[in-house]
Amino acid sequence: MNHEIRTSEVKGWGADKNPLDRPAYPMWHQPEEGTGAHWIEPEKQEMKFTVLKSIERPAMTSAFGTSVPPSGLSGAIRKFAFKYSESSFGHWIPLLIADRVDMVEGVLDDLKHGHIPNVFKEMGLKSEFKYNRKSAIKKTMVGALMLGAVPLLYTYLRRKHARPIN
Repeated sequence: MNHEIRTSEVKGWGADKNPLDRPAYPMWHQPEEGTGAHWIEPEKQEMKFTVLKSIERPAMTSAFGTSVPPSGLSGAIRKFAFKYSESSFGHWIPLLIADRVDMVEGVLDDLKHGHIPNVFKEMGLKSEFKYNRKSAIKKTMVGALMLGAVPLLYTYLRRKHARPIN
């Protein structure tokens, strides 16, 4: 028994079909007069903050995000990451670490301004407890152990480094 597929008999097969029969063709079609843009190159956005740029790009893009300029320890980590190519772990791993550091900096900033974050609500633990109880209990236990470990570690280190009285 021969199971070979003859692609010429399969309806809709082939990238070389008549463009008018292809559903994506209208997206490919360019108007005769051009794109309709009133400029050759878009106007450059003004740089008011530090903007991190990939080393793969020779110039800054015309538009870029400035909602959260790099700052603090997380910003320093991000600046370090952008010294490396986007194809290396030296770029991506520091960016992941910077995100975690930024989260901690945000909590500390909230506390500094008198706002106590509702971690239980912000992490969605109510929904997780409702739909994934085992994971929610595990996360809560790990968090409680970590919070409990901080004072224990502090006490242990103070006793270990305490100077004996002669």
